[in-house]
Amino acid sequence: MVTVTQDMKDMIEKQLAYIATADTAGNPDVGPKMTMRLYDDSHLIYNEFTGKQTLKNIQQTSKAAVAFVDRQAMKGFRFSGRADIYSSGPFYDSEAALEKAAGRPAPKQVGVIRIDQIFLLDIGPKAGTLVSD
Repeated sequence: MVTVTQDMKDMIEKQLAYIATADTAGNPDVGPKMTMRLYDDSHLIYNEFTGKQTLKNIQQTSKAAVAFVDRQAMKGFRFSGRADIYSSGPFYDSEAALEKAAGRPAPKQVGVIRIDQIFLLDIGPKAGTLVSD
């Protein structure tokens, strides 16, 4: 079981997320997800507004990795695991309510990544080290 530390939670709250996916042919895709946040200690969640390549890749492979990096501190974390897309149900409803409260439109879908592994992205010899799985 993964352990999301307070340092990780602070970074997730403050830094921009980049999500990486691949299609069934292995072609990579990476892009920012400005709504990415920690849903609970086992899941990341984001609102899918574009409905383009990231969404298609997750629908095809159910895999994603998400990186958060503090560039000034030269520290970061990569969270990877199973990803699912929802257009209804509790995950979708909670995100649609948050967007409505902020005066923004509801997302097309909601992406949820179950955190299966966490890796360090710090500069130096510990980069890429598995810290939790």
